[in-house]
Amino acid sequence: MASLLKSMRNLNPSMKLLGSVWSPPGWMKLNGVLLGNTVNNNLNPMWSSSYAQYFVSYVRAYLNAGVPVDAITIQNEPLNSNAGYPTMYVSAENATTLIGKFVGPALRNANLSTQIWAYDHNTGQLVAHHTDKTIFSHIVLGVPSYPQMVLNGAGNYTNSVAWHCYASNNDWGVLTNFHNANPTAAQYMTECWLSPLTSWYQSIYFIMGPLQNWAAGAIGWTLGTTTTYGPHLPGGCTTCRGIVEVDVTAGTYLKTLDYYFFGQFSKFVQRGSTALATTGSYDYNPGNGIQVVAFLNADKSRTLVIYNGFGNNVYVTVTFKGGETWSGPLYFYSLTTWVLPPST
Repeated sequence: MASLLKSMRNLNPSMKLLGSVWSPPGWMKLNGVLLGNTVNNNLNPMWSSSYAQYFVSYVRAYLNAGVPVDAITIQNEPLNSNAGYPTMYVSAENATTLIGKFVGPALRNANLSTQIWAYDHNTGQLVAHHTDKTIFSHIVLGVPSYPQMVLNGAGNYTNSVAWHCYASNNDWGVLTNFHNANPTAAQYMTECWLSPLTSWYQSIYFIMGPLQNWAAGAIGWTLGTTTTYGPHLPGGCTTCRGIVEVDVTAGTYLKTLDYYFFGQFSKFVQRGSTALATTGSYDYNPGNGIQVVAFLNADKSRTLVIYNGFGNNVYVTVTFKGGETWSGPLYFYSLTTWVLPPST
């Protein structure tokens, strides 16, 4: 894995790497197993220091392989205790202690600059974690007060929050509320599933929604799969599709629709750009409407990504505060990116 990531970083030196844990080794947990039991599916407190050192060893190993890990979370979906695949339940109180007294100090004492992102879970409603033609049996509850407690109690070691999209009637305004309470905290959308069974605009929504609400980036799950949506563990999503589909028999690959949607943002919004406050976005569920995010890039150019969910072409005019206007067509059911020169 490290050698593959190094090759990717050589192609794109600005690539950022997030490490998110599915589960510690079974012997570190109260139930003694990696998966198969939700009872006592918690970290045994006696192994907190050892768990912290696992992070140190992991980050060092990748660094020595030429792949610095930019950020970690201490547990993927800490409120999802599922017997079907590797998970671990970590309460907000436990996360605060782990980050503030163990993982944070361990990384700092090892002179490692890897950031710790808090939470790594949903924005707030009761949800089915992954949905395809069936709804998985486990229900998890996202709690925005969770990352607030972590930042309050372990703020010396983390000032960033990771969110997932798995919520019924998901409201990305939770991120704006969190920003208003914590204006210096960075926020990221770190997981939302890609699937041929979701609407064609699914990835547009989970990229654009967070970016409209103070997120600094968005990640799709997952990077690559086979044409039969593998590999995955038993109990995992059977219809989650990668951004790239690999035909292992033919030795070929296919870039999916989501690949190009992500490119509309990642190819034209420069790292370090500033999201601009915009008005005029509106939506008539499900998916009918116009949505826009706009950015001022480091070179002073401007990038606008505009979604048209209507079944007809729309001609739009964008007006900047200084009075400057730009107009053009949005084709039906489309995502359009405009790159504008620096303002005069």
